[in-house]
Amino acid sequence: MEKYIDAAVEQFRALITEQLARQNRMEKENYKKDFAACDKIVIGVCGGDGIGPFITGQAQRVLEFLLKDEIESGRVEMRVIDGLTIENRLACGKAIPDNVLSKLKECDVILKGPTTTPKGGTMESANVAMRRELDLYANVRPVSVPELGIDWVFYRENTEGEYVLGSRGVEIPEKLAMDFKVTTDAGTKRIARAAFEYAKNNGKTSVAIVTKANIMKKTDGKFSKLCHEVAQDYPEIAADDWYIDIMTANLINENNRSKFQVFVLPNLYGDIITDEAAQIQGGVGTAGSANIGDRYAMFEAIHGSAPRMVERGDGAYANPSSMLKAAEMLLRHIAMPDRAERLAAAMRICTETEKKITVTGRSTGASCAEFADYVMDTLTKLR
Repeated sequence: MEKYIDAAVEQFRALITEQLARQNRMEKENYKKDFAACDKIVIGVCGGDGIGPFITGQAQRVLEFLLKDEIESGRVEMRVIDGLTIENRLACGKAIPDNVLSKLKECDVILKGPTTTPKGGTMESANVAMRRELDLYANVRPVSVPELGIDWVFYRENTEGEYVLGSRGVEIPEKLAMDFKVTTDAGTKRIARAAFEYAKNNGKTSVAIVTKANIMKKTDGKFSKLCHEVAQDYPEIAADDWYIDIMTANLINENNRSKFQVFVLPNLYGDIITDEAAQIQGGVGTAGSANIGDRYAMFEAIHGSAPRMVERGDGAYANPSSMLKAAEMLLRHIAMPDRAERLAAAMRICTETEKKITVTGRSTGASCAEFADYVMDTLTKLR
C-alpha cells in the first residue's frame, strides 16, 4: 500500500507544480485580440462526431451566405479542419492530435461540432483539451425566453475546476480513487471580470456568484472571495452569492427566476446548470455556446454528438439551431454585429413566429439542410 501512497504523493507534487506554473503564466499575459482592426479573419470549421458534421456543415453554409462579400474580398477565410473525430483521436491516443491542434492555432475563431468523449480510460474530452490548449477561459451561454421574463447570460469558468485535471486523479486499487479541483487567483479574476464587464456594457444591474462555498471551502471559497474583490470595481452592479443547489431550484421558480441577469460560476456547476437553463428555453438543441480567450475563441452547440441518431439513420435530420446560435455568437465576437442581428432575427422568424418548417430529429420532419435553406431564404427577405 505504501508504494501507491508514495506514487500518489509524487503525482500530486507534479500537479501542484504544473498548476502553479500555469497561474504564473496567466498573471504575466496581457494580450487581447481586436477583431475590428484585423486585416484578415480565419474561421476554422471542425465537424466533430455523430450529428456534428451535419449541423456544423449547415451553420458553415449560413455563415458563408452572410459573409459572402468578406470571403470574396479575402478579409474572411473559412477553413475546414479534418481529424477531430473519435476514430482519429483514438488512433492517435490524444484528445486533439498534434497536427489538428497546429491547424486550430492557425485560425482566429473556430466553429466546432459536438465531439464524443470515450467513457472510462484516460483520454480527456476534446473540448477540455481545446479549452486548455487555446486558453478559452470564458464559456458564455445566453438563454432567452422573453415571454417568461428570462434573459440570462452564464459566464462559466472554462479551464479550471474539476475538469482541468479530470483525467489525472489518483487511485489505490480496490481501495479508493481521488480527483482534484483547481481554483487559481488569476483564472478566477479573469472570468469574474469578463462577467462584470459584460454586465456593465449591456445595462445589467446584477451578477449572481454561484458556488458551493459552504462545503468546498478552499476552492469555491476562493472563487467567491475573488469575485467579490473584482465586484468592487463595479459599484453600480450588485454581486450576490448563491449556492448551486438552490440556484438550480430558482431557475424553475417562476416567482424568482426573472430577477436573475448574469451568472458567474466555476466549471462543473456551469456545465450542469446551463443545460437546465437551455431546457427551459426549449431544449439543449436550441442553445449555442461561446468559449472565449484573449487570443482564440471557439463556438459550439452545448449538446453532445447524439450517436444514436446517426445509428438509426437520422443524422441528416438533426436540428441545426444550436450551431446557428453559435454562429450568431461567432459573428458578434469578430465585430460583425449587423450580421449577427440579421441571423438572430431570421432565427426568431423561423423558430418562433412563422415556423414554416419543423425539424423533429427524424425523417418525419425537415432535414437540417432544409432548415438552413429556410434560414437563408429568410435572410434574403431581411436585406
